Amino acid sequence: MQVYIPVIERHNRTMETTLYEWLSFGLRWLHVITGIAWIGSSFYFIALDLSLKKRDHLPDGVSGEAWQVHGGGFYNMRKYTIAPPELPPELTWFKWESYATWITGFFLLCTVYYAAPDLFLIDRAVMDLAPWQAVTFGIGSMIVVWLVYDILCKSPLVENTYLLLTVVFIFLAVVGWALTLIYSGRGAFIHLGAVTATIMTANVAHNIIPNQRRAVEMLKRGETPPAVYGKQAKQRSLHNNYLTLPVIFLMLSNHYPLAFATQYNWVIAILVMVMGGVIRHWFNEHHAGRKSPHWCWAVAAMAFVGIMWLSEAGPADRSETKAEAQASAALLASPHYEAVEEIVLSRCSMCHAAEPVWDGLAIAPKEIRLETAEEITRYADLIYAQAARSSAMPPGNLTNLEAKDRAVLAIWYEEATGQSARLFP
Repeated sequence: MQVYIPVIERHNRTMETTLYEWLSFGLRWLHVITGIAWIGSSFYFIALDLSLKKRDHLPDGVSGEAWQVHGGGFYNMRKYTIAPPELPPELTWFKWESYATWITGFFLLCTVYYAAPDLFLIDRAVMDLAPWQAVTFGIGSMIVVWLVYDILCKSPLVENTYLLLTVVFIFLAVVGWALTLIYSGRGAFIHLGAVTATIMTANVAHNIIPNQRRAVEMLKRGETPPAVYGKQAKQRSLHNNYLTLPVIFLMLSNHYPLAFATQYNWVIAILVMVMGGVIRHWFNEHHAGRKSPHWCWAVAAMAFVGIMWLSEAGPADRSETKAEAQASAALLASPHYEAVEEIVLSRCSMCHAAEPVWDGLAIAPKEIRLETAEEITRYADLIYAQAARSSAMPPGNLTNLEAKDRAVLAIWYEEATGQSARLFP
């Protein structure tokens, strides 16, 4: 009977990994789909609103109209400044795209980061956080940032749309800098994206939709809704529009260490906000039929060049923490380390090197280098997850990493750390 116990344990571990991988992939898929729906509708309605033209034949209360053609048909779009004289029998509410994007994003955040914060979220050289602290700070940041933003939007700044938007950008830049003092670069960027996305969805849930519902209820009672409801909702919708491109960049950045894993990552985050904001400004002015501010593209180009230049500065100087030193010592003291080092140097370091020798590679993938004992032990978790417990590395097994080699890597890690790492993408 004892002969089958390791087989059963391995099977259970494989099933857990399979379930996790498909859960993660399914959430990513849903998040991308709902995000496309939300961003698409947001871009469309801002463009529609800005393209409306006031014409003599329009009925009272209509601020403008636009003619559009799509899919072989013609559409006549009209906007009522406050509300139509009579409520139509059917209304289409644009809200679930936003809600579903945030919900799937939050569950994805929980699955990838909060389920194992030690892997991608915590950098003990930045702040020595316990896992529960890392998760608490993350969720708390989304709540606090939204509350501060909402206060700003209810302040006298609300009378000047672009001044308020500038203050919001500065506030988020400060938040991004603060997050880099708490989390790893990857964790800081993903949370800056999360707090910004929370602002956007909360705008829909706590301002835009409630104002629309108040207007509908007043119409049902035969009352005329005040114009302030539409004004507030339009302003929050404009904020969402300007924040969209920076959020997309931040959410994609976790795949690109040159963005988040350099010593000036907080400056890069600020430049991303500037770049995304001015690009949206050009499109908004263009849709409104005003003179297109071509300076926006020059600013965006300079910001992008600045981002590339800053990424060349490399990672910040960091000293090994006590916990990391103890883990490294255990890994180095393992009787299997010499075999592991030989495997890594012969099968991995041709790509993961300061000067990769593999054709087509200018820098090591994700800036991970595996040429020294310090580097091998530092990235032991990833070696175990990507090459021992899965065949993610090497890609397509280009360097012919054999099953027995993967077994050596697994035994080395598990014996030295006394644990089995969860696999993460």
